[in-house]
Amino acid sequence: MIHQILKDKPTKLFISIAAFFAANALIAECIGGKIFSLEKVFGLAPSNFSIFGQSGLSFNLTCGVILWPLEFIITDIVNEYYGPKAVRRISFTAVALIAYAFVMFYLAMKIPPADFWVASKKEAGIQDMQVAFTGVFGQGMWIILGSLVAFLISQIVDVTVFHKIKKITGEKWIWLRATGSTVVSQLVDSFVVLFIAFKIGNGWSWQLVLAICLVNYTYKFTMAIILTPMIYLIEKRIELYLGHDTARQMKEAAMGKSEEI
Repeated sequence: MIHQILKDKPTKLFISIAAFFAANALIAECIGGKIFSLEKVFGLAPSNFSIFGQSGLSFNLTCGVILWPLEFIITDIVNEYYGPKAVRRISFTAVALIAYAFVMFYLAMKIPPADFWVASKKEAGIQDMQVAFTGVFGQGMWIILGSLVAFLISQIVDVTVFHKIKKITGEKWIWLRATGSTVVSQLVDSFVVLFIAFKIGNGWSWQLVLAICLVNYTYKFTMAIILTPMIYLIEKRIELYLGHDTARQMKEAAMGKSEEI
């Protein structure tokens, strides 16, 4: 049985895609605690603009947004070749692994540290390794809940929009269904995570939530456009790996399953 699985190219491809999808999502969550200045990346001063009455805004983004656009590209690829059931499977798997990881992070933070380890990095300017460890791996429960719920909802939206567009356009205009589904789902993702983590969890005003949401979405929308050519590159590589006939049959089967959404 295992030899048949390892010889089947569509199965091997799905396993590889699913593994990267889950790992990429987990890494994005782990590095999401760091906020960076997008303007400074390009050597520019902070923008300091105003939206919805909120002043002093700039493109300060979580490092997680560097990787999240890849999740939506992978979602579109899985949608194209394996259908919505496969997208749901890898999405629930990723969420389960992220939840498991955060439980392990929590336990690791609560385990009493060794005395020598606490002071082991003083020469590097870290006075207390336990405080540093907790600061890096500890995130508020509302943020964790918000990111997981937003991820699941945005994945469902992405699947639905992708197949709605594909029903209309058929095999043509890959860029339209890939980019269209991503820009819609990213808007949902940006709003839901901020609403749960900061409106409910921290009492932010609606003006601040919407302002930050628009800033984050502007970045995500731009990245969705920039990364569109990657869809064509990945599809071309998959076609070469699977063969044209197998790839075509998989796409037809995936579309047949879209009725089950």
